[in-house]
Amino acid sequence: MDSKNKLIGRVLATEKTPTTMDKFNFWTNSDLKLHAFDIVKVKHIDNSFSFGVIENISHITDAQSFLTNFISSDFGDVNVEEPTLRVGMNYAEAAISFNDKNLYTPVHNNARVYLATAEEITMALGLDKVQNPLVCGSLKMYEGTTDEITLPVNLNSKFILGPEGAHLNISGISGLASKTSYAMFLMKAIQDHYIKADTDMDTNTYDSVAFVIFNVKGKDLMAIDRPNDFIADKPGEKERVFADYETLKLSTEPFKNVKYYIPFSSNTSAKRSTYLGADDVKAYMEYQQLKKFKYSYEDDKESLEMLFADVDDPQQTMESIISKIIDDLDPDFGGGRVVTWQDFRDKVNELSQRSQPSTKGQQRVSNEISVLSWRKFKRIINKATKNDDMFANRPDQSKHECRLADALKHISKNEVCVIDVAKLPEDKQAFVFGDAVRTIYNLKLGEYDGEDGVNPPSRIIVFIDELNKYASKETPKTSPILREILDVTERGRSLGVVLFGAEQFRSNIHQRVTGNCSTHAYGRTNSIETATKDYGSLPSTYKNMLTRLEQGDYLIQNPIFRSLLKIKFPKPIYKQFKD
Repeated sequence: MDSKNKLIGRVLATEKTPTTMDKFNFWTNSDLKLHAFDIVKVKHIDNSFSFGVIENISHITDAQSFLTNFISSDFGDVNVEEPTLRVGMNYAEAAISFNDKNLYTPVHNNARVYLATAEEITMALGLDKVQNPLVCGSLKMYEGTTDEITLPVNLNSKFILGPEGAHLNISGISGLASKTSYAMFLMKAIQDHYIKADTDMDTNTYDSVAFVIFNVKGKDLMAIDRPNDFIADKPGEKERVFADYETLKLSTEPFKNVKYYIPFSSNTSAKRSTYLGADDVKAYMEYQQLKKFKYSYEDDKESLEMLFADVDDPQQTMESIISKIIDDLDPDFGGGRVVTWQDFRDKVNELSQRSQPSTKGQQRVSNEISVLSWRKFKRIINKATKNDDMFANRPDQSKHECRLADALKHISKNEVCVIDVAKLPEDKQAFVFGDAVRTIYNLKLGEYDGEDGVNPPSRIIVFIDELNKYASKETPKTSPILREILDVTERGRSLGVVLFGAEQFRSNIHQRVTGNCSTHAYGRTNSIETATKDYGSLPSTYKNMLTRLEQGDYLIQNPIFRSLLKIKFPKPIYKQFKD
């Protein structure tokens, strides 16, 4: 049915509830199916139309109180049909999103309210003039009715990848919210967009992108270049998912140009460093698709501070120790004779056994580092580096080994680097993440421009799940990883470093991180979370909706959208590992 001329109700304006420049109410038939986020249009002055987004729907009757209904049912007999017919109606509360003649005076009482067409919905939401379109999902209006409309939703890529705005934050409870799946869907859309631009020899081919993705759970993201077989899904699911991708004008192929990096472990090690099967590791290496990364003391000692991300260091004692270590000529730390991790641990052990000697018979200075501080440093370092193959000698490239920082320096356009940290303990996950983010940030600052083969793309997207581990409100202010993340979110937009972060509870994330994200995706969460001030700007109906969103549904907020949008996205197109 064409909804263009479908009249569904009239505007209500009463003494107690007037219409305003921002909101209006309207009555409608109690059997009419409407939902929050549906768009309606209202006839207004000068032959203009105002468009409203439904925020709440209520049903009322002419009964004065609950007691009236109770008495009408023979004082509470549930089997009695009330003899008096109650006049009832639904009334909806709507927020003004747009007027086609830019007239934002309040709509008038008894003005006609209609369903909107697909073109009008696109215009009302600000989706008709989106520049640099990048698909982020689809929306449904009037769902479950004969007037149902499905529309693709595009956002301006410059408001998520820069330079106009950047960064994405995704929140939602574990499992049901599909945070990783949505981030991967967006990155798949971005890669398709840039590959197509290269194929079409677009005039903007100077603009390029690459991806650095951290796998933090099992082997979830360790086969994103392999197709999804949909074996565990319902019959016909593959065809339905492919149709969804084609509707959104996306390819039905998984990610391309993917490389995998796993922590190094020797063949003699009893503890494997990845959940990926041994046969898969072997096959990936045969295809030149996988390398094992390791850290040598000489090359990576400057990243040691990343091991102290969760250590509260108000006196900056740990930082002072690391400064001594980095200074090769410091006489208190070997004077350049410490070259391996074992040398390093031996020297730390020595300094933790006694006070530092004064040099050349001079008196001890007041800022000398105490033995207790060295002992604390020793405990953390030994826990992280001792008996761990990842902290070893320099990598042997002939054996598919690499230094992770060197691999990231040479990242190229449309390349996807998946860094597997799922099997590492939290302190080592933080070390790898912090070292990688710092390398990418320095790469875009131009610190490696003189090295051979360094030609980074104009945009590098970094995706990390469980962002709360590194940028929560409880993270110590001295944390080097928090410092790196703040640098990326506050200055990365102009450099071309873009953070896609996901977490269960948005309210736990550092405000400077979420505050600098231009795009926000809200998935299913609980009522305790929605009661926090981070959700204070959302209408109460939307907050309630967040507690019952389906998998594949998100509320999206972006500067180009005139209101919050409820969008859907299809299932992953890449291989899924089922338990």
